Amino acid sequence: MNQPEPKRILLTGASGYVGGRLLVELQRCGMAVRCLARRPEFLLPKIAPGTEVMAGDLLNRDGLALAMRGMETAYYLVHSLAANDFEETDRLAARNFAEAARDAGVQRIIYLGGLGAGSQLSSHLRSRQEVGNILRSTGVPVIEFRASIIIGSGSLSFEMIRALVERLPMMIAPKWVAVPAQPLAINDLLQYLIAACDLSGRASHIFEIGGPDRVSYGDLMSEYARQRGLRRLLIRVPLLTPRLSSLWLGFVTPLYARIGRKLIDSIRNPTVLCDDSSLKAFAIRPMGVRDAIASALRNEDKELAATRWTDALSSGGATRQWGGTRFGNRLIDSRRVYVNVPPALAFEPVRRIGGSTGWYYANWLWRLRGWLDLLVGGVGMRRSRRDPEKLQTGDVVDCWRVEALEPDRRLRLVAEMKLPGRAWLEFEVVACENGSEIRQTASFDPAGFFGLAYWYAVYPLHELVFGGMLRQIARAATVQK
Repeated sequence: MNQPEPKRILLTGASGYVGGRLLVELQRCGMAVRCLARRPEFLLPKIAPGTEVMAGDLLNRDGLALAMRGMETAYYLVHSLAANDFEETDRLAARNFAEAARDAGVQRIIYLGGLGAGSQLSSHLRSRQEVGNILRSTGVPVIEFRASIIIGSGSLSFEMIRALVERLPMMIAPKWVAVPAQPLAINDLLQYLIAACDLSGRASHIFEIGGPDRVSYGDLMSEYARQRGLRRLLIRVPLLTPRLSSLWLGFVTPLYARIGRKLIDSIRNPTVLCDDSSLKAFAIRPMGVRDAIASALRNEDKELAATRWTDALSSGGATRQWGGTRFGNRLIDSRRVYVNVPPALAFEPVRRIGGSTGWYYANWLWRLRGWLDLLVGGVGMRRSRRDPEKLQTGDVVDCWRVEALEPDRRLRLVAEMKLPGRAWLEFEVVACENGSEIRQTASFDPAGFFGLAYWYAVYPLHELVFGGMLRQIARAATVQK
């Protein structure tokens, strides 16, 4: 008997939190998956044999037609929360995607949007729902899920709750902490997204999805504290603006001000279900808040979430286009040190850099640099690492991202903090007689006069910090013998 052909799926957002987990489930179900990614090299370490990865950008129609060719279902799991002009960016991306899907004969688009109703929606929620309308505008059937808070280890909301409760014995509770929501566990969300592939009929539908419990962020923090055995006091305050709240969150959680402000703007709207049609269309019965948090904590205890909200390239802000800027010669700060250990041992401390390990020298200066970056809307140093021991291309390392990785040989990090130019930090380990040489190179492409001024202003600190870092890396490598 002939086996049925696997469903042909186009997945966008596979480098993000939800998309990354959905990719694993789609592969497990035996579907023929094609991923569209701006930086395919970041995604390649995560895919299974048989999964395709194609380079493409939703803001550019050129690569979309080829990516859509032969696809039955297309998942739209991207949004531009970190971009300054996110509403216009989302409109353009959705329009390009919908038109390309229509032209390629795609049978269904599955989209994850935001839950909320009324005329006073935040700009973020309003944009998410506008994207759904744009996707439907070309006639391709669209299954739109509207969800509230997603609870899962590594999710944006859960990481915020976890950081607040773990770090603060006494917490300020602004008005938005009491706004009602219906959270949904990440595993239940994935079930909905996969089940939508098999939904009968050719019509478009909007499904509101959420768990059975109506709770607030304050309730979620209290339940998290209860399950962790922590005593926490919430102090209610009548007013705390989104801007002040976002700055406060930026200093005590992995969030940074730009993301925090847009998240709080959305939290101020009640996100509860007004329509139970999802319970009739699907056999899924979502778990309650208590079980969802318990599940997230079980995964958190492994110190490794399958995906994290920081994995998405958009978490570092809009990709900055430098094509129209003339750069001077790239500025280089390079140094090397010899260690009497083989390359594999010499690379060990390099592989562990950042996160809980730190930066080997003057960590307080790195933290100060992170705080300054937060103040100007950057990512700061609070994103940590996905795993303290393992790295792969595309991983976040505090204010950097892994751009290239060759095990036991080379690590190149690209900076995601606010800078007047582009910056990289690279480590190379090469074998030599009776040991190894560790080479450390900091590179900077300055954008105009301010870029040059920045480089020379911080150069004395580079001499101190990078020199000390390399010495301590060498020391850590030899201690392992």
